[in-house]
Amino acid sequence: MRGSDTLVVEFEVRAPASQAFRVWTERAGLWWPKGHTVSGDPDSIVFEPGVGGRIVERGRDGSEHEWGEITAWDEPREIGFLWVHVFDRSQATRVVLTFAEVGSTTQVRLEQTGFAALGEAGDVRRERTWNAWGVVTSAFVAAAAAG
Repeated sequence: MRGSDTLVVEFEVRAPASQAFRVWTERAGLWWPKGHTVSGDPDSIVFEPGVGGRIVERGRDGSEHEWGEITAWDEPREIGFLWVHVFDRSQATRVVLTFAEVGSTTQVRLEQTGFAALGEAGDVRRERTWNAWGVVTSAFVAAAAAG
């Protein structure tokens, strides 16, 4: 993976694409691991629907931490976003998730790009991000199957 601008994570969800998409975009606050948030115990994580919508972590104290901005919204097939999360907006990357229904399951592909623009720090960040997505997507798979 060294030197690559692209990170790809692929996994299967035991749910229809429409359910998987909704769990990702409407219920993230229920399954997103608290250790991968800014506050450590958010009140909610919101994906504002549609292009231009924000991805926001809302703290129990009323604070807001903007994680990104929606760049593509094609429910239930695809969502794309500028991904800031815990970084400065100048260090944002781009994420596209696709949901492809295959029988009674959904194949999900997460592709994240923009690491090369971060220079030497890009390789380290991509590897850390790879590990983080492993934790996040594992929690998502369980939640999506449960509905």
